[in-house]
Amino acid sequence: MNAGMNLLASSGQLRASFARWALVFVPALVLLGFLSGKMAQSGPDNPWFAALVKPEVYPPPAAFGIVWIILYVLMGLALAMVAAARGARGRGIAVLVFAVQFALNLAWSPVFFGAHQITGGLIVIALLDVLVLLTAVLFYRVRPIAAALLVPYLAWILFATYLNYAFLEANPKLDGVDVAPAVERFEI
Repeated sequence: MNAGMNLLASSGQLRASFARWALVFVPALVLLGFLSGKMAQSGPDNPWFAALVKPEVYPPPAAFGIVWIILYVLMGLALAMVAAARGARGRGIAVLVFAVQFALNLAWSPVFFGAHQITGGLIVIALLDVLVLLTAVLFYRVRPIAAALLVPYLAWILFATYLNYAFLEANPKLDGVDVAPAVERFEI
């Protein structure tokens, strides 16, 4: 058989393909995650969120930014591995399910922080839990290491699901309520 007829890519070509995908996906996922949180005004500076009673296991606010950057990088690397697996059986559906779960990931902050919907956030994140687990299974079939890179993400969102539930339990009257910042009025 002629070497030019070989349909398999060399290991160097595979590494280059992975690197190209990683250079696209890692920054894109980090940027989209950042923009979703920023546009929803997520975090401790959100007046509505500041008014909520926090669960005892609620981590320091600074932890969230650090953890999410790491998780988005790991997700981007996992997606790059699967995207670079040209011709692998199940690759297309794995990437599609990843895209759906990532859309839900991006939707959570606007629902929870933006719309002040604790129940809505819980529904979104419960669906996200299922889709991340499905994504990990599908990634495993294409590249087991890619699935392993999603394990910290799955663990974190399961913890976040518990936090979301604990926020609902502690703040049932603030679910869907807009808490305006204090305004001082002066009459002249």
